[in-house]
Amino acid sequence: MIQKKTMEELGRMSPEEVKASEKHPVIVILDDVRSMHNVGSVFRTCDAFAVEALYLCGYTPAPPHRDIHKTALGATETVKWKNFPTTIEAVDDARNAGYKILAVEQAHNSTMLQELNWRNEKTALIFGNEVTGVNDEVLSMVDGCIEIPQWGSKHSLNISVSVGIVLWEMVNNGSIT
Repeated sequence: MIQKKTMEELGRMSPEEVKASEKHPVIVILDDVRSMHNVGSVFRTCDAFAVEALYLCGYTPAPPHRDIHKTALGATETVKWKNFPTTIEAVDDARNAGYKILAVEQAHNSTMLQELNWRNEKTALIFGNEVTGVNDEVLSMVDGCIEIPQWGSKHSLNISVSVGIVLWEMVNNGSIT
């Protein structure tokens, strides 16, 4: 019979230990994401992959809010985050801190995710609105685009799923240790 691990066996860090722990040099930028549930889910994913920060931009909802906390399950307390009036300001902030800027978007000349050769460089990943994607003005500022390969008829994924896939691929290919 298979049994779940206990909390002690999982070796979870306290929120204080998570805040003080070493982070991967990744900033996740949300460009006008409208769903509070998606924002909460992205907080949890950023916690799971120990990213440096999460930037909430434009009309992306920010904590504190009941619906964000419902899906974040405490990650709003462990993930460093900032709120920016525009995504352009967030991109400028990340670039000024030495981060390479990549949009996760279906675009001409994008790099397929499995071909990304990322080796722990400081990187900001922009994820766009659930319907319209990354804003065109923001796309004109990026250093490149990453595209998640898809084989179904919809050719789109929920943003929270996309964040998990991209961060996992970075871990899976050995880029993040």
